[in-house]
Amino acid sequence: MVSTLTLLAFAKTNLSLRVLGKREDGYHELETIFQTVSLHDTIKISAVANSEIAFSCDDRSLPTDSHNLVVRAATALRDRVNTKKGARIRLEKRIPSHAGLGGGSSDAAATLIGLTRLWELRITREELSELAAKLGADVSFFLYGGTARGTGIGDRIELLEDAPETFLLIVKPNANVSTADAYKALEKPALTSSNSKTILSSSDEKGFFDSSSLASLQNDFESIAFALEPEIERAKAALLKAGARGATLAGSGSAVFGIFDSEDAQRRAIQAIELETGWRVFPCKTVGRE
Repeated sequence: MVSTLTLLAFAKTNLSLRVLGKREDGYHELETIFQTVSLHDTIKISAVANSEIAFSCDDRSLPTDSHNLVVRAATALRDRVNTKKGARIRLEKRIPSHAGLGGGSSDAAATLIGLTRLWELRITREELSELAAKLGADVSFFLYGGTARGTGIGDRIELLEDAPETFLLIVKPNANVSTADAYKALEKPALTSSNSKTILSSSDEKGFFDSSSLASLQNDFESIAFALEPEIERAKAALLKAGARGATLAGSGSAVFGIFDSEDAQRRAIQAIELETGWRVFPCKTVGRE
């Protein structure tokens, strides 16, 4: 029996993110292309002699109680299978928070996968996906990774052929945009009437995303994030000036990412990019499901 597991929880970008409209249940209908990237948190899970879920993290700004998605994921899985087993979980945080990179969701998914192995559970991927969807809209995606289409509120996952290996720079500016604020901004008349064609999209399948052209990026939250926090727009401009062949917002923000033709181009951009005080830069590349 395995007593300790170490798992990598990869960040994601959205190669395309379209908001199709508001649903009757109050949520927004989305269509997105998720892509895992090599920037990652590390989770170490160890067996314990009791049923306690003991969680710790090297980032003291994060909660370590039930407000943390890792703890909620572990508790939900334990309750779902009705086991008396527990675990000690240690999170080494590298994915920035409030960035649109899915760090918390990825940590939760890695916890579900790790505990399934540690506790030797007989639970299907479909059952885990159902549990994941209750934890957060994009937690399900991180059970699979790679390149995938998300629909609904982002919780319905269709696996796509993995995008070719591509080099990226992620920039996390000082500004933060909460997901709630971004969605609230969608409701404002200025964003849902005169600009409705670009903000509340009605994209067709063919025009949605071309996996052979990763530079054809689009994100309907981008104009909202730029209006709320102009610093984010400056971060995108810095990436393009440094040689990115495409750049856009990650999720609903506040990180932006640029795509580069090669590792050399990425390396040159790291040297050339004009950063403002406090900006953090993360070189990474796309990661496939395997």
